[in-house]
Amino acid sequence: MSAPRNARRTPAALAMAAIVALALTACTGGGDEGTTTDGAQGFPDDGCTHIAVATSSEKVNMLDELAKAFKDSPEHKALETCATVRPTNVSSGNATRFLTSGDDWPSDDTSLWPTLWSPASTVWTDRVAAAASPSLVGEPKSFTRTPVVFGMPEPMATALGWPNTPISITDLENLCQDPDGWGSVGKDIWGAFKISKTNPNTSTTGLSTILMQSYEATGKAEGLTSADVEASADFSRVFEECVIHYGDTTGNVLSTLYDETQNGSNGSAYVSAVALEETSLLNYNQGNPDSHTVQPGETLTPPKTKLVAVYPEGGSMWSDNPITVLGADWITADQRTAGEAFAAFVQTTAAQKILPDYGFRPLDESVPLGDLFTAKFGVDPAQPTVTLPKPDVDVISTAIDQWTQVRKPSSVLELIDISGSMDDPIGDGRSRLDGAIEGAQSTLNHFRSTDEIGVWAFTTGISSDEGEGIQVLREVDALGSDGEKLDSSLDDLRYAQRNGTPLYDSILLAYEAMSERAEPGRINAMVVLSDGEDTDSSVSLDSLIAKIGKSTKEGGDDAPVRIFPIAYGEGADTSALQRIADVTGGQLFDASDAERIDLVFASVINNF
Repeated sequence: MSAPRNARRTPAALAMAAIVALALTACTGGGDEGTTTDGAQGFPDDGCTHIAVATSSEKVNMLDELAKAFKDSPEHKALETCATVRPTNVSSGNATRFLTSGDDWPSDDTSLWPTLWSPASTVWTDRVAAAASPSLVGEPKSFTRTPVVFGMPEPMATALGWPNTPISITDLENLCQDPDGWGSVGKDIWGAFKISKTNPNTSTTGLSTILMQSYEATGKAEGLTSADVEASADFSRVFEECVIHYGDTTGNVLSTLYDETQNGSNGSAYVSAVALEETSLLNYNQGNPDSHTVQPGETLTPPKTKLVAVYPEGGSMWSDNPITVLGADWITADQRTAGEAFAAFVQTTAAQKILPDYGFRPLDESVPLGDLFTAKFGVDPAQPTVTLPKPDVDVISTAIDQWTQVRKPSSVLELIDISGSMDDPIGDGRSRLDGAIEGAQSTLNHFRSTDEIGVWAFTTGISSDEGEGIQVLREVDALGSDGEKLDSSLDDLRYAQRNGTPLYDSILLAYEAMSERAEPGRINAMVVLSDGEDTDSSVSLDSLIAKIGKSTKEGGDDAPVRIFPIAYGEGADTSALQRIADVTGGQLFDASDAERIDLVFASVINNF
């Protein structure tokens, strides 16, 4: 393996290293894109050539199984030296941005630097080839595929005429903009129609969905151009208006939906339709909403209400899942040879027979799909009947740029704990408060000037017009050109007094303030960072849950405020923060490794 090209990385490279490191998971683990490979199981000391495959999360389980089968294959036996293959999880979009940055792979364990890359779609390999060089991505070749669909709770899909009546993206958009929402089809109790989509900058599903919207708006089934995308802006803007929030993975949304259905709700107060890959829907219906690696002896419990796949009438794009040996200079000759052998193996019939067990459709048409691809698990193997082709790279770039402009606007209040424990060191020369400040600062450029952002801090012994225990650094308002000013205000927190932790009181004050100003058509959210348990509140956790949970009952609210807590450091009260996230339809983020607070902040902000 070659030595690192640069002894020091640029700030941009360090930021990208942080993002990718956050996305990496344990080599033999699947699930969501959230933990690092540093200190993970890694490779065994087996004397073999070690091959890491950087892959999107939904394929980790399958590639692990393919790696085991490879050991007994003719392709492996033809090698002069044995080879051991391990998948590492990194989102397609993050890997794309890192590969185009021209730096070394962001992992302290160089054995995990990838020889092979398997993003969810050749969309990403095309972008790297265009932005960096074709030689870097080698010769990508698809080995499996899965269509992008809308997963809907079965009763909801049935209310729209599924499975007998075709449902189009236009039909979903009409529900989005109809003021009666589900009441327009006689289901008033379900409230507004809500869609979940992922961020197209990091997610293949999110990117495919915005392209499908442009196809739908133009009435085309092929030949999509940049001009077509630009002409579809108004259509896409309306469609984005009923998005609940943008996530970095569908697994997070599916886990929240699963928990709601298991607790007696049909999930309608949270989401009506989820843009996702068919394979993720199959995992959900088996009781694995986050597509994690199922451990020996683990029992999966299917959801009480399954999702069914709505294949849009106008057609679906497919995630075509290529695999390729990278042209990176850290790859040795032996690794290249072994990587090429594994890439050839996954195309064989023996390998293709493994794919359906993991919810992927084989390219080898002689391989049967099996019992998983049936109505029992919410899918139709005869669908989609219309395949939408992947547009040219320039068209894809136009779509991503357009999404930045038409995505749903956000109104976000960041509530930051500045209690005494925030002075504790986090091991990299910074205090916890330093990390929190820098994490918040690093995400400011994610927001548009029209997005609203506010920052409050909380501890005992301070007060403001908003109440006891609250210091207002910035009221929630359009960011405009105030990014530099807000950056400076965050720095001022370093000199603030730090006392107790009135966590529940502060959340309630912030939630009430956000609820009063929340508007339909915006993502209304709170980011709550806390490193400890509540010590000084007058309101109890149960009372807080009762107060903030009112709008999440059946039918929901047309302008809900969702809370996204960050459990910062090992002392954070994750149980309480999880309850707060759950009752508002938000998501808990784990920053128990406090050194990674910058990374966690970036992941949180991807939701808005």
